[in-house]
Amino acid sequence: MTSLPPIGIRLLPSLDGTPNSSRTFRYKIFILIFTFLCYTSYHLSRKPISVVKSVLNRNCSLSISDPSVVVNTSSHGNNTKWCDWKPFDQDNAGSLLGSLDLAYLFSYAVGMFISGQVAERVHLRYFLSAGMISSGIMTILFGMGYFWNIHNIAFFIGIQVIGGLVQSSGWPSVVTCVGNWYGKGKRGLIMGIWNSHTSVGNILGSLIAGIFVNTAWGWSFIVPGIIIGTLGILVFFFMVPSPEEVKCELPDQLPATKYTDRATESSDLKKTTCHIPMETVNNNKAIAMETVNNNKTIEYGATNSQSSQTSLISLDKSKEKPISLWRALLIPGVIEFSLCLFFAKLVSYTFLFWLPKYIHEKANYDPEKAADISTLFDVGGIFGGISAGLLSDFTGMRATTCVLMLALSAPVLYIYNLYGSLSLAHSIGLSMVCGFFVNGPYALITTAVSADLGTHEVLKGNSKALSTVTAIIDGTGSIGAAVGPLLAGVIESSGWNNVFYMLIGSDIMALLLLLRLLYKEISSSLRRS
Repeated sequence: MTSLPPIGIRLLPSLDGTPNSSRTFRYKIFILIFTFLCYTSYHLSRKPISVVKSVLNRNCSLSISDPSVVVNTSSHGNNTKWCDWKPFDQDNAGSLLGSLDLAYLFSYAVGMFISGQVAERVHLRYFLSAGMISSGIMTILFGMGYFWNIHNIAFFIGIQVIGGLVQSSGWPSVVTCVGNWYGKGKRGLIMGIWNSHTSVGNILGSLIAGIFVNTAWGWSFIVPGIIIGTLGILVFFFMVPSPEEVKCELPDQLPATKYTDRATESSDLKKTTCHIPMETVNNNKAIAMETVNNNKTIEYGATNSQSSQTSLISLDKSKEKPISLWRALLIPGVIEFSLCLFFAKLVSYTFLFWLPKYIHEKANYDPEKAADISTLFDVGGIFGGISAGLLSDFTGMRATTCVLMLALSAPVLYIYNLYGSLSLAHSIGLSMVCGFFVNGPYALITTAVSADLGTHEVLKGNSKALSTVTAIIDGTGSIGAAVGPLLAGVIESSGWNNVFYMLIGSDIMALLLLLRLLYKEISSSLRRS
């Protein structure tokens, strides 16, 4: 039984009304913008910890507003940590700060696998709303540690663990909502633009946290917590996860191209668009597509000319059942892209949690200025994600696009570490270039690739699989995201050069894991030509 639209939608005359194409288009734009704002708030509430690290542990003999100025600390003797926030005032401060990242990201990774299964079994509006409100509460509580004068590491780690679990509600929910509303057309470009919410959230989070970091860092968490909690309330009243709830047209989730299987016709492939009458959908009937060979498995990167199996596309949404984690893992390409994202996200999240501190120490900028400069990494990431989506749409080769950008990001990381702190111009330019190549593959895999695999032919049109596939890919990546900042916290004490060697090695590993899919995509392209 289809649930009623949320009360907020029923009160909006511009959206509620007689079903037609124009109304469906308005809903699509609304959902795209609304989910963009929702996930922007998720990243906005994650970012403050990376900015606040610079004041939790620093050299108190230097002026916080101008690190080049030495202040008088004679009353504290040789103690240069007297102004640090306990317990981060000891020699193991790097490990403690890394443990905060690990607690959050590991629980986030575990929660991601759970959230994918839960999101397929409960109403997404309730699930997303509850996750956002809970995330806001946890973020506010972390900031209240400043005003309550809490110095117990268990308090902060506990907040991070619970915060990671509730924050895992976001990604499977918003990707599923967008996947339900948008078909397979130019998904790479649409999701490349949409995925800029990650970078926009990081930028806003850095700027908001930077405002308060030198005065009362508790507000660096409280303000983002209020923002995501408020948006969570709006989700409850206005989010529409599926077109069916408001009687809108369903998007085409089938491949736009059908290929013949005979070798003699391989050079004369004809595109056939599958049009599904809405009358059939409304009557909950099924459309059967011809099965040429049921014994073949559809490989990622292969066209129907190489794997002539097609599927029974069921349009009866009431009969769809969630799939298991094991079945999702068997979808061609899921394992390779998941492991690739492990290393790609390791690199990206190390920058997310440690870049402001790196800039603060290497370039000798104050914490607020370091936070502002770190946002340029995310500006580059916005253009990187859009470019990756556009290129993959144009070529039709997702893995090849990722490999190309990963191959270029390794030398860029090396150059950034060498020259990024020479001057303000170097910091700005190289931060943007680095963000472009690091976040491009990460953005493509977590959006367009996940949506493609979540609506793969072997799933027989089961839209309920999208949350699980998305959760597996991003959950595996989140384990890497937990490992990266932890390693950075441990390695940082031996020098930032070693941190960058670790990042470059991870980048190369991500590239190697996609070589099989790269080969299949290139082979498929050569056969078609």
